Amino acid sequence: MDNTGPVCPPPRAPRPATPHTHPHDGAPLTPEGDYDSVEFTGTDLAGADAAGARFLDCEFRDVRLDDARLVGARFLDCVAERLHGTGTSLASAQLRDTRLDAPRLGGLQLHGAVLERVAFHGGKLDYLNLRGATLTDVAFENCVLVEADLAGARLRRVSFDGCTLRDLDLRQAALTDVDLRGAASLTISDGYDRLAGAVVTPNQLLDLAPALAARLGLRVAP
Repeated sequence: MDNTGPVCPPPRAPRPATPHTHPHDGAPLTPEGDYDSVEFTGTDLAGADAAGARFLDCEFRDVRLDDARLVGARFLDCVAERLHGTGTSLASAQLRDTRLDAPRLGGLQLHGAVLERVAFHGGKLDYLNLRGATLTDVAFENCVLVEADLAGARLRRVSFDGCTLRDLDLRQAALTDVDLRGAASLTISDGYDRLAGAVVTPNQLLDLAPALAARLGLRVAP
């Protein structure tokens, strides 16, 4: 048997094809709307309702998304830079071949969403809700994730290089080829028993050992 391959295969990178775009005309977004090759720059989408909308080959730069309702929306081959906002709902949305650079989003709702070939670069995601979501080939790089909720989520080929992961909730999550070795810091609030399928460094294992022992009822004595 050949054991020379990588311990954990890396996520496949997104391939957003952003062709020539045209500026958004300023009209309000609409539910079930169809947006093809649209450029949103400096756009205030706070409170927008675009549930079920489709965004294909779109670009977003310096966009505000406070309380925007994008439930079930689809983002295909998109690029987003410096998204800001709190309370944005992308529940049950689909993101594929999409890159997000330096987002600063609080309380982002992605529960039940499907993410495939998605990359997050930089930024901060506070109280990210990924309950029951499916993440395949997703890379987080140099992000700060505070109290991310991954309960019941399914993760396959997901990495966290350079990330600060504070109080991850992994209850009932299913992990396959999840690479935690690159995390700058890692704490878990719940779901230690779901770490099967993840890869950690020896030092990370030592840091996690007291909590793992406590949850197993294992007493450590000199």
